Amino acid sequence: MLAHLRNISKLALPRRLVTQSASYSSSSSFLIDQPEYSFLKELGLERDNPGVYSGQWQGRGPSVTSYDPGTGRPIATVRQGNVQELEQTIGLAVEAYKQWRQVPAPVRGEIVRQIGDELRKYKEPLGKLVSLEVGKIYSEGQGEVQEFIDICDYAVGLSRIYSGQLINSERADHSILEAWRPLGVVGVISAYNFPNAVFGWNAAIALTTGNSVLWKGAPSTPLVSVATTKIVADVLRRNHLPPVVTLCQGGTDVGQTLVADKRVNLVSFTGSCQTGRDVGVEVQRRFGKVILELGGNNALIIDESANVKMALDAALFGCIGTSGQRCTTTRRIIVHEKLHDQFVKALVGKYKQLIPKIGHQLEAQTLVGPVHTQQNVENYKAAIAEAKSLGGAVAFGGNVIQRDGFYVEPTVITGLPHDASVVHRETFAPIVYILKAKNVDQAIEWNNEVEQGLSSAIFTENIGQAFKWIGAKGSDCGIVNINTTTNGAEIGGAFGGEKATGGGRESGSDAWKQYCKRATITVNHSGELACAQGVVFNVE
Repeated sequence: MLAHLRNISKLALPRRLVTQSASYSSSSSFLIDQPEYSFLKELGLERDNPGVYSGQWQGRGPSVTSYDPGTGRPIATVRQGNVQELEQTIGLAVEAYKQWRQVPAPVRGEIVRQIGDELRKYKEPLGKLVSLEVGKIYSEGQGEVQEFIDICDYAVGLSRIYSGQLINSERADHSILEAWRPLGVVGVISAYNFPNAVFGWNAAIALTTGNSVLWKGAPSTPLVSVATTKIVADVLRRNHLPPVVTLCQGGTDVGQTLVADKRVNLVSFTGSCQTGRDVGVEVQRRFGKVILELGGNNALIIDESANVKMALDAALFGCIGTSGQRCTTTRRIIVHEKLHDQFVKALVGKYKQLIPKIGHQLEAQTLVGPVHTQQNVENYKAAIAEAKSLGGAVAFGGNVIQRDGFYVEPTVITGLPHDASVVHRETFAPIVYILKAKNVDQAIEWNNEVEQGLSSAIFTENIGQAFKWIGAKGSDCGIVNINTTTNGAEIGGAFGGEKATGGGRESGSDAWKQYCKRATITVNHSGELACAQGVVFNVE
């Protein structure tokens, strides 16, 4: 259906989900059946799991297998939903919203508080599942669940303070009020790299402001979606509430139907720029609302005055955290020409220290885990080959690691023009391009020349350069950091970017307004009708 949505590739099933290695074809090879993975059953998961929740669990669509990217072994399976189940789930979400919107906001906040407490109870096993299914290291998996907990805490406070305003009227004995009311059903389509936190950012705020939430998680991380929904559903059930949070895992047809359905008042989509463009057009076609959280080609600028030691540490985590698969990963480092050579040498030295720390994501000593799929490996290889063909030099890495799973070497490439095609293209892998700039003005120009505008950072001890960076002539990104990494944002600020990143904002600050409709209300308490702007319209 909908030929113009054929490019919604992020909503389709990754190839590795529908094929299974012959060496792991036996049902006894599922990790969920192994004693060392007992934490999966602590989360209520089984070898085969329904992937649709709308008050009851079901799933009549195709079954998909989730794999551990650190070994290539199957973890468990999930029965996805079909279009009919999605449509039924949307209908139930609409009815749940009609009840939920009548609940006082502080009471809604109390439910979100309970969700946060339940997540605290399951943080350890849920974080391990995030690590296992995504491929991110143990501390990052735990940190992701902590983000969901933190946004729940934030939302509890928000439930008592979010408000409109009283505006002065030009007419005597008139008052103008502004009120923020819930939209209805909020659809959340999340990506594999943050399968728990992105849903949490959206769900906690959407629920607090009175909406119901329908989630379609990434096809390659369905177990995180199921386990997280089980935790939330338990809280709703204990409080005798309707299913204000629903889930429908599914393929392309399910994603297209969700995006096109007028009953879904807001679609929050996280994924590629191309897919996000298609989603945005389709939602606008029906005059729905959309939050787009798309790609990032993020730059770290090293000024001549920078604290180089701190900048090196920031670059290390910025480039390699989550094996280069964060939307905010540092993909370009723009170094002042006086520091360039020494910075490259020092960064390569740090990269060398990481080689013994490449391993399975749940091993205690691991700092660099696998990339998510074989497709990530292929993209990594293609980007390095293109960089070499354009004259780039591999200062470190550049190789696929031959072992079970999907492992690549963190890679540093130098010698490319700032506007090389491969530099301007986001590759979801641990590759960074180091560029040499004459000054901060040139570095800012290069920072801003890519199509995305998500995150950026500068290291400088010069207060003038710092304020230039955050001013009107500075970075054009949504995240504009000073003396810290491009990645690792906190929940208190609004998260999102400009240009092809989509313009959406999630999480803190006043991002809650995107989950509401605004009403401007004029109240006449004068006893007489008076027109604005002094207009007189009276037949007497």
